Amino acid sequence: MSPDVALNQWIRHDFAAINTALEELYFAQGDRAQVEGIGGELKEELVRRGEELLAPLLAEGRTHDGFDGALELLGDVGMYLGALRRHELTNPDRETTSPFATASALALHVGVSIGMAPRFATAHLATHNRAVGGLRRSFTTLHDEFLFIDENTRGIFGLQSAAYALTRLVPLGASSPVADVLFAEAEGALKGVAACNARLFETLDIDRFFYCVRPYYKPYRVGRQVYRGANAGDFAGINEIDLMLGLCRASDPYYAQLLHEKLPYMLPAEQLRLRECMSRRSILDQLLDHVESDRDAPWFVANVRAFLGVCDAFGAIAAQHHDQLVSRFVAGPAQTMAPGHMQGITASGPPLEALLRSLEILRDLRMAAPRGDIASRHEDMARLRAAIGA
Repeated sequence: MSPDVALNQWIRHDFAAINTALEELYFAQGDRAQVEGIGGELKEELVRRGEELLAPLLAEGRTHDGFDGALELLGDVGMYLGALRRHELTNPDRETTSPFATASALALHVGVSIGMAPRFATAHLATHNRAVGGLRRSFTTLHDEFLFIDENTRGIFGLQSAAYALTRLVPLGASSPVADVLFAEAEGALKGVAACNARLFETLDIDRFFYCVRPYYKPYRVGRQVYRGANAGDFAGINEIDLMLGLCRASDPYYAQLLHEKLPYMLPAEQLRLRECMSRRSILDQLLDHVESDRDAPWFVANVRAFLGVCDAFGAIAAQHHDQLVSRFVAGPAQTMAPGHMQGITASGPPLEALLRSLEILRDLRMAAPRGDIASRHEDMARLRAAIGA
């Protein structure tokens, strides 16, 4: 068996079993956030076996034959490092370099070779999580992690479908009489995402998610540098929707910073899609050109109405994500945690309060909310609505 296959099989089986056993130990405690000093033998086995499997891969000096193999290897190494971080076997706040030199060197080698951050990314557990005999990769075998991975992936597919429909409008223009097909396709895909999210929020256990799933997405060091945790939005589709609809603008410093920060965590092909989209003129701006001259034209009324339907569906998802997932599954449980556990609680690194403020801005941009302190398109959207009496 080749070294990369051996590592991949371990990740899918014994690695997940060790993590699951540790999660059950943590979850059975009064203080479920306490992980240090617990499960010592399991942690030793995790470190030892991982190092044994990674050493020959680093010695080989090659990532893998082809992009797909290299991407999968990066995910395996990244998940190993993510688990070490989750179990407090490494912590960027107390280190200047990762204590796991072999894993760091291999992750850096593979990451540089394929043009991605040298850690596991959303794609590794979602759109590029190859199943073998029905088994996809996961950190544990807990029901709630499988639920989170699967529904999150379905949601990503829906957002990608909506983005694809909107980008197909580029060669047609927002005034095209056949734009109705693409607007309907985008709106339908977004409503499917909302249904998927609702299903997830109804069935996902809050405590299991907060204490047993979320901690694997924390930042960790690879070599000397800290890389933020995987984020569900690390794919081009959701930003293509932002930019194509015109609800967010690449010229907005807040949003441009967001795009710059997330690029290394996306697949190279996704990075290209996002860069291309940044140079396109939004549908909103195209329609605004015709508010005075064509407000009574049948094509204008029909296309604006369809466009607003897409925007409303997208805004509903933004509100749903923030008011359900963020508020109920992260902010709520965090209020009951002991102060000593609050350090490093977020996947992106900053304190929870700062993260919540940032996410509120993004939600309100996507909803075109009436805020004077951010680059909201509320007034422009109101002009369109008034033009057709909506």
